[in-house]
Amino acid sequence: MEENMESITKKFFLLSHCKGMSSQLIYKLYKLDPSLSIFYTLSEKEWEHYFKLKKDKIYEIKKSYEALNFELIFNHYTRENISFISISDKQFPYLLKEISDPPPFLYYLGNINLANRKKLISVVGTRYPTAYGKESLEHLLKPLILDEWVIVSGLAKGIDTFAHETALNNGGKTIAVIAGGLFHLYPKQNISLAQKMIKTHLILSEHPPSTQPLKWHFPMRNRIISGISLGTVIIQAKKRSGSLITAQQALEQNREVFAVPGSIFEEGSLGTNELIKSGAKLVQNASDILEEFPMEPNEVASKA
Repeated sequence: MEENMESITKKFFLLSHCKGMSSQLIYKLYKLDPSLSIFYTLSEKEWEHYFKLKKDKIYEIKKSYEALNFELIFNHYTRENISFISISDKQFPYLLKEISDPPPFLYYLGNINLANRKKLISVVGTRYPTAYGKESLEHLLKPLILDEWVIVSGLAKGIDTFAHETALNNGGKTIAVIAGGLFHLYPKQNISLAQKMIKTHLILSEHPPSTQPLKWHFPMRNRIISGISLGTVIIQAKKRSGSLITAQQALEQNREVFAVPGSIFEEGSLGTNELIKSGAKLVQNASDILEEFPMEPNEVASKA
């Protein structure tokens, strides 16, 4: 983390650690005032009007903010090679800025420039893939990796794990978006995988590093997985699954949604088959994906 952190980013950093301040609340504050100066000047009536917060909650937030020791926290993260970026920074992933509910900040390990490549594709699916699911993933991803697409997923076991590993094993680049903080990589069985990614790939979280992954963090994580990419590929998913939530979020974000067809007798393919019936593009090979995104060789996006 850079010591000369800009003042606005520093405010984001402190607010992210402030008890009672959610990402949604901080983003609303940013939309009201991109300098975040109104945090100090809003009256109690204005806090209640804009954020529906009562006096005791406002007091709790401000007391928490005043108690924060920036240097102590900052230096701790620096020792762990954890960096921080806010939506006000030029390097913030440009596609994430386009969605309706972007994370106002991100903590990361690795190369943040990967998040601003032009060719990012997300891959999600079941935690319990069949041999067909694994074969389909490799069949689709190897040509994409050869074409310099960055593979984005969520570090979960199953399809997510195989997506990251396929990128690593074939000389590609990959990004993991995790549900908790960077001190709590999850699941534990993927810590070694994450450690391989830290130097030249990228791990992202919208939560302070000490945040334990909670159930409601996963849908939040999913909107980043879909929002940071041009499209999302679903490989094997049950009718009710987190992968279908990600697909729905991708549609709401005006992103492409691709689905690999599966057996009508496999429960793990019923969700993807339903997606195809609902309008997701059926994909059988990488060309089915590439034809939706005619573009030049990969580079950092001009919007970044």
